[in-house]
Amino acid sequence: MNNSTLDLAKALISRHSLTPDDAGCQEILIERLKNIGFKVEKMHFGGVDNFWARRGSSAPLVCFAGHTDVVPTGPVDKWDSEPFTPTLRDGMLFGRGAADMKTSLAAFITAIEAFVAEHPNHAGSIALLITSDEEGVAVDGTVKVVETLKERNELMDYCIVGEPSCVSRLGDTIKNGRRGSLSGKLTVKGIQGHIAYPHLARNPIHLAAPAITELAATQWDQGNEYFPPTTWQISNMHGGTGVTNVIPGTVEIMFNFRFSTASTVDGLKNKVHAILDQHGLDYDLAWELSGKPFLTPRGDLVDAIGSAIREVTGMETELSTSGGTSDGRFIADICTQLVEFGPLNATIHKLNECVAVADIEPLSEIYQRTLVRLLA
Repeated sequence: MNNSTLDLAKALISRHSLTPDDAGCQEILIERLKNIGFKVEKMHFGGVDNFWARRGSSAPLVCFAGHTDVVPTGPVDKWDSEPFTPTLRDGMLFGRGAADMKTSLAAFITAIEAFVAEHPNHAGSIALLITSDEEGVAVDGTVKVVETLKERNELMDYCIVGEPSCVSRLGDTIKNGRRGSLSGKLTVKGIQGHIAYPHLARNPIHLAAPAITELAATQWDQGNEYFPPTTWQISNMHGGTGVTNVIPGTVEIMFNFRFSTASTVDGLKNKVHAILDQHGLDYDLAWELSGKPFLTPRGDLVDAIGSAIREVTGMETELSTSGGTSDGRFIADICTQLVEFGPLNATIHKLNECVAVADIEPLSEIYQRTLVRLLA
């Protein structure tokens, strides 16, 4: 078996790239890309290392996107092997970032190398967008690179984000969209007072309760073919002074929408305000949008990577929009079609994170065959 992808994955895992530190991972990738004719542009924002690499200048542009940073290891003594020492055991490759997402990065590189070797004069262009600020606050990474590309009208036709997408077997799941995330911090105002004299106070928890009941029961949309219905959930609620004889003056309620393309940000906000106003509440409400939903229906990209998966694994892949947010939410702003596809996600962010060695080269081959369908 050709172990080039495994070797590169091990080299990346050995770097202590705790977010947002790249720890030299990107230089390893850049050197390989320059050797096959990529023009590499390093983009440094707010202490975060990113790069944009491109081979070719014509359309269509196929981009591979990912991150070199990893989450903290947790207690090292709870690992069965040192988390930044890539370890082969029982057919698995162990190490922090093995699944999320250094194996995907390695597979990107070896797939592109193999494709360019076979198709040196390929149509269109290939690009990579790599950041070290995905697992952290994600303000100086992909979002800033996308802003730069958008300003100079450098748009993508297709993008594959290497997030671990599979559930039970390599190839069983492609993420073709993600829900958006909209949070609110609601402060309902009352009048503080002695618990024994409720007529001299106004309890904001009591005042808010009917509105909360209605918000929790509201059907925000029906979802669609790709997304479940939008959900509204309270995540935190606080009111009171900590004693039993004081009616609080305010109650603070933090909530979140995970919403689909069947709803809009403004539509959700307007509906919440309408319910709160209908109940006559005196309130403040601060909103935070951390990601818009995105969706890639069946088309060129989904068909190309689905066919590649079928040829390599024999599996018919499923499309999914489940899970949290990813950097795809930023890239979708400048990309026509975007999917996420990578190894199994069962051990991501856990102790003893790992990938099956038997999946590593097939992952690279799937990426390579996808390029053949889109650019050869």
